[in-house]
Amino acid sequence: MTIRIYNTLTGKKEPLETIEPNHVKLYVCGITSYDYCHIGHARSSLAFDMIVKYLRSRDYKVTYIRNFTDIDDKIIKRANEQNTTSEELANRFIDEFYVDMDQLGIDRPTMEPKATEHIQEMVELISELIDKGIAYQAGNDVYFAVEKFAEYGKLSHRNLEDMQAGARISINELKHNPMDFVLWKGSKPGEPKWKSPWGDGRPGWHIECSAMSRKYLGETFDIHGGGKDLIFPHHENELAQSEAANCCAFVKTWIHHGFVTIRDEKMSKSLNNFLTIRDLLAHYHPEILRFFVFSTHYRNPLDFSETAMQDATAGLERLYTCVRMIDELEGEGSTETEPIASDKDINKLQSMEKRFQQAMDNDFNTAQGQSILFDSVKILNRIAAALPDTPAASDLTLLRESREVMKKLAGIMGLLTEDAASFINNQKQKMLAGIDIDEATILQLIKERYTARKEKNWSRSDEIRDELLAHNIELKDGPEGTTWTVRRN
Repeated sequence: MTIRIYNTLTGKKEPLETIEPNHVKLYVCGITSYDYCHIGHARSSLAFDMIVKYLRSRDYKVTYIRNFTDIDDKIIKRANEQNTTSEELANRFIDEFYVDMDQLGIDRPTMEPKATEHIQEMVELISELIDKGIAYQAGNDVYFAVEKFAEYGKLSHRNLEDMQAGARISINELKHNPMDFVLWKGSKPGEPKWKSPWGDGRPGWHIECSAMSRKYLGETFDIHGGGKDLIFPHHENELAQSEAANCCAFVKTWIHHGFVTIRDEKMSKSLNNFLTIRDLLAHYHPEILRFFVFSTHYRNPLDFSETAMQDATAGLERLYTCVRMIDELEGEGSTETEPIASDKDINKLQSMEKRFQQAMDNDFNTAQGQSILFDSVKILNRIAAALPDTPAASDLTLLRESREVMKKLAGIMGLLTEDAASFINNQKQKMLAGIDIDEATILQLIKERYTARKEKNWSRSDEIRDELLAHNIELKDGPEGTTWTVRRN
């Protein structure tokens, strides 16, 4: 089977065909390190962590480069506000970034270059563009001349004339064209600066990724990734300056993940709906956040809400509960007992990995991959519930082998990495913290309610539901029974 990936450049899914056999060279734009990371950063890091894990599970070698922008207007402004240096501030938030990534269980990329450590490479690239007549100095700044690159706009599918019509040149602007973008900024008083042929200054944002990707991955590489907000202008400008300088294709496949919204509004500090990763991890296990992120295809918008997180919690607990149930099965069973699992169940479970792979080969469709895991859980639960006191050896083998396959596949999304019993116990303790009722009482009341419903004693059933609700315990009836959760105000 062939992995097919949606390519932003062409607007369609294409088979993954690497430049070097079975070697994927991947570059992803990292954070600008001036603040704590939010859930948008989490989605980006998790999406590419999943992609790398899956590619490696398919026996690809992956060289994964993710940069740090450690010099930028935002960094300078924040450093001045905090009466510190840009370097100290940037390095502090890089350290905080690693705290968040480690909590989320995200693997480190192959290399994580910093912009400030590659100034010379940027100066060399800018010099090449000037020598080719595609960039020009204006005062102490250097600009890329977009009109000199005939294909400008091809990544974002924009027309340069239309963009020019909506642009305006500000007073004293020295740019030849309002769409020309800065490659080198002349220094201002009090700002960090480096020497260059055009005077002291610092690089523009776009040039850093072109310089670092060329150094570590070559002039043309397989995949460039980031959020949809980077398509224009950042990635468009990267493509233009790289292809203009190198006279060859920059990237074969462009991958962009969707936005994160909060209750259908774009996440924004001004709207006071800005959530950091550590805000979430104070209330939710890291795997719950992972489950939530991967329950939606990476290219689609991801809407955060408490309801969505509760659904993610319930979904993950269902997976762990199935694993724990199989973990607790004892013995090797009997070869004389008639097996319970039907041929249909066996075929379905034995094809789990193949079906999961088909979903993931289709542009890394984790949402479909999760549904395949749940299909398997439903079958496993049914078989386990029907096991006699002395189960068939073949049934136990099927359950245990399926559990291991499920853990392997879930692991590509960073799920089911913990001991199942410990995870479930910790989740229950966390849920019941501050609640004036214990689990044994909850389960006893659910059992009484089940009896009342069986006897069609609806008034007693409603009384029990209301009694639990008074303790902030909500019940949810489903095909596999009644589950409970704690209502958070």
